[in-house]
Amino acid sequence: MPDIPAKPVLLTGASGALGRVLARELAAAGWTLRLTDIAPFPDPLPPRARFVRADLEDGVAILRQAEGCGAILHFGGTSVEQPFEAVAGPNLRGLYHIYEAARRERARVVFASSNHAIGFHERPGEGEARLDADCAFRPDGYYGLSKAYGELMGRLYWDKHGVENVNLRIGSCFPRPSNARMLATWLSYADLVRLCAAAVMAPRTGHCVIWACSANPASFWGRDHRERIGWQPRDSAEPFRAELAGAVSGDPVEERYQGGSYCAMEYSRDRPSPRDPFAPD
Repeated sequence: MPDIPAKPVLLTGASGALGRVLARELAAAGWTLRLTDIAPFPDPLPPRARFVRADLEDGVAILRQAEGCGAILHFGGTSVEQPFEAVAGPNLRGLYHIYEAARRERARVVFASSNHAIGFHERPGEGEARLDADCAFRPDGYYGLSKAYGELMGRLYWDKHGVENVNLRIGSCFPRPSNARMLATWLSYADLVRLCAAAVMAPRTGHCVIWACSANPASFWGRDHRERIGWQPRDSAEPFRAELAGAVSGDPVEERYQGGSYCAMEYSRDRPSPRDPFAPD
C-alpha cells in the first residue's frame, strides 16, 4: 500500500490545534494538502499545501476546495460545548456541505467525531464490560449531539450514495493527559496522525466507527472497526498514572459519566450519588 495518497486531501479545521498537527505531520510525510478554516492559518504553510479561508456554511466554497480530492479530513466546526445556535451552523449545515462535496468527488470522509456523542454512558467499574462502538448514542450536550448527527449522516451517505466514511470518536487529544479521566480517554498526537493516515490509505472502509484513544489499559471503550484500516495505537497514558490518579473533580456527575465535565455543564437534575438508582440510565 502506498504511503502517499494518489489525490490531494482536504483538511478542514486546519487552523485548530489538531488541524495544525495533522497539516504539519502529513505534509512532512509527502502528502498534498488543501487546508481550509474560517480562521487564518497561524503557521508557515507546509510544502505541497495551500490554504484558503472558507466558512463551512458556504457550500459553494467547500465544493471548490474539495474538487479533485480523494479524501476529506473533516476537523472543522465548533469543537467545544456551545449554545445550540453556535453549534448548529458549522456542525450540522456545514457537515452537509462536506458530505455533498464528498458525494460529488467520490471522496472518503474521515470525520472527527467525539466521545461526547456517547458521554452519558456510565464509566465501567473494575471488571465491567467496556463500551462497544455499536452502543446507543447518549450525547452530553449540543456539541456531542452534533457529533451523533455527523455519524448518522455518514451512515446515510454510505447507505444511499456509497460515500465511505471513517468516524473517529476522539477521546482527549492533547500533548499529554492532565487528569484521572484522561488515563482512559487520552489520544496522543502521534497516534492521531497514524490513525488519520490509516483511515485515508485503507483500501476500503465502508461506514465505520473507531474509538480514537491511545492504548490505555483504563480505557472505557471496547470493540470497534479498526481492523478495517489496520490501525493500532502505540502510545499509552499509563506512564502518567502515578501523577494523575488522584486528579478528580469531586463532582459526582462529572465522575460518573464517560463525558466528564461536559455532562456536568448546565446539569439541572439533582446531583446523583455514585449508585443513585434514579440517575439517568
